[in-house]
Amino acid sequence: MRRVVVTGLGMINSLGHDKDSSFDAIISGKCGIDKITIFDPSKFSAQIAAEVKDFDPTTIMDAKEVKKADRFIHFGLKAALEAMNDAKIDDSIDRERFGVSSASGIGGLPTIEKNSLVCETRGPRRISPFFIPSALANMLGGFVSIAQDLKGPNLSSVTACAAGTHAICEAAKTIMLGGADAMLVVGAESAICPVGIGGFAAMKALSTRNDDPKSASRPFDKDRDGFVMGEGAGALVLEEYESAKKRGAKIYAELVGFGESGDANHITTPTTSGPLRAMKAAMQMAGNPKLDYINAHGTSTPINDKNETEAIKELLGGKENCPPVSSTKGQIGHCLGAAGSIEAVISIMAMDKGIIPPTINYNTPDENCDLDYVTEGAREAELNCVMSNSFGFGGTNGVVIFKKYQG
Repeated sequence: MRRVVVTGLGMINSLGHDKDSSFDAIISGKCGIDKITIFDPSKFSAQIAAEVKDFDPTTIMDAKEVKKADRFIHFGLKAALEAMNDAKIDDSIDRERFGVSSASGIGGLPTIEKNSLVCETRGPRRISPFFIPSALANMLGGFVSIAQDLKGPNLSSVTACAAGTHAICEAAKTIMLGGADAMLVVGAESAICPVGIGGFAAMKALSTRNDDPKSASRPFDKDRDGFVMGEGAGALVLEEYESAKKRGAKIYAELVGFGESGDANHITTPTTSGPLRAMKAAMQMAGNPKLDYINAHGTSTPINDKNETEAIKELLGGKENCPPVSSTKGQIGHCLGAAGSIEAVISIMAMDKGIIPPTINYNTPDENCDLDYVTEGAREAELNCVMSNSFGFGGTNGVVIFKKYQG
């Protein structure tokens, strides 16, 4: 089986428009959650989110093309461009052997909402001709492949909050089986709109700590009351090892394991066994390595954080065997289908820079959440192997394991 390595990274979220500014803000313990400004949230039970502020999509696409793509695609194009530049991809790369694996949990929800209202109030003839092409989840991969001239496999994962991680898995499988020599993974989401916030709020999934937005997302804390929606994108260039080595690429990490599973239990309530099986599969594929850090799914919801903690302890044979665990969702919110790709980028950067991101807002211990969540601030550490978890509605789970490249 061919080896897969990571040679490029890109990221945009509420704390920065690029991977370095975002990561530095995360390490500094900053929080990008605030009152919603994209629309008037005053009538909503949840009025806070982690918005990407001051982003100009004309910096990455022609102004006349902007309206043809939903905001999630704008973010994806930005992160993808950064990852490709970071990997120093040039014209020597065979574009027919270079594909795209994209991810989005919902796709162009704001565009769907807008055109539904137009249809209802102004009639079907006023629906934008760009509606469908800009709203479909897989159009992220379509726009990215055109922008980067990538003619290999064009895949799309639409598996709720596990989509970003599943896109990494699908890209890795494609390279391992010889379907491509390189894959650009990009996960993006932008669902902060009335129907998006209203829908999740109706499920009682969102935090309603509206008067204290910076402390609203509190993974593993006893007083957690739901997640806070975020938006943004993460991108990774995956390459076959020999190909990357031959062209002299900087190798951030090797993808050594991944696992996928289904809960087969409930459409929204997670289990412990499903995530555990995904983690076990990833560990087995990786050769059961010693983990130095786990970037948890850690949504700040009562059930997920408890179940994930329990699953990690069972995976590793008890609390005493568990490495540091943290969730960055306290800072950038839950980016839904983009979460897995963003958190994979964060995990790899943590390993590359030798520093573990903190879990902020952990103030009241929960007896069911008793691991080392790095609550005192970022922690310097030698990281040689990291795991990133993603679990989604529908009981769909994805886990990836990266090892530091040793040369």
